[in-house]
Amino acid sequence: MKSYTIHLIRHGICEGNLEGRYIGRTQSPLAQEGIQALLELKRKGIYPEAKKYYASPCVRCVDTLKVLYPTADPEVILELAECDFGDWENKKAEELKNDPKFVAWMNGGQHEAPPNGESSIVFMQRVCAGFEMLVKNMMMTGDESAVLVTHGGVIMTILAAYGLPRAKMTDWMCENGHGYSMRIDPMLWGHGMAAEVYQMLPIIEQGEKREYSVIDIAREAADRAYGQKEDGKTE
Repeated sequence: MKSYTIHLIRHGICEGNLEGRYIGRTQSPLAQEGIQALLELKRKGIYPEAKKYYASPCVRCVDTLKVLYPTADPEVILELAECDFGDWENKKAEELKNDPKFVAWMNGGQHEAPPNGESSIVFMQRVCAGFEMLVKNMMMTGDESAVLVTHGGVIMTILAAYGLPRAKMTDWMCENGHGYSMRIDPMLWGHGMAAEVYQMLPIIEQGEKREYSVIDIAREAADRAYGQKEDGKTE
């Protein structure tokens, strides 16, 4: 039985990121520093090619894909856009720190939402629906590989929901231009909607020193969750 591979890549640094603003649906273009950083990552590492290319509808994601894959013709997936920050769009945390709704939202309330924006639970439900649709379409068309350029929060949501090893959302943080590769086995997906996270992106050539990374943290979290003992046995 064939497996399916999806490469998740976070967009490059945009102008709003440099200013520390909440950039959700705002069409903030890639900063020049972001473009240069992507080109440097591409020079140092490898971004895998794929049969299909997808992106969030935000211009920073489409433009990132074009920098990394100049000949690709990406398909936009609306459901995999960044969170809608509503009235907080394009504002800095400093401007919002005295807003009780902002404080409650920052404290992790799943049902708290920016005024006229999305709550965390609505965001997660939307992202999961979009990702499951992407996987279903790949299996229907037989496309064995795909690249998806999207947002950090979208990537963390996908990996926390479906990724193996199991880990919480914050363990799947990644820097701009970085990401993860997932391998989806149809049988495992059919039984439990789970997928193996098997490498970080970009792929660094062998011989390069690899620093302690998010994937190491995620694996340690999985070991703790599954009751890893000192002798290597699980409870």
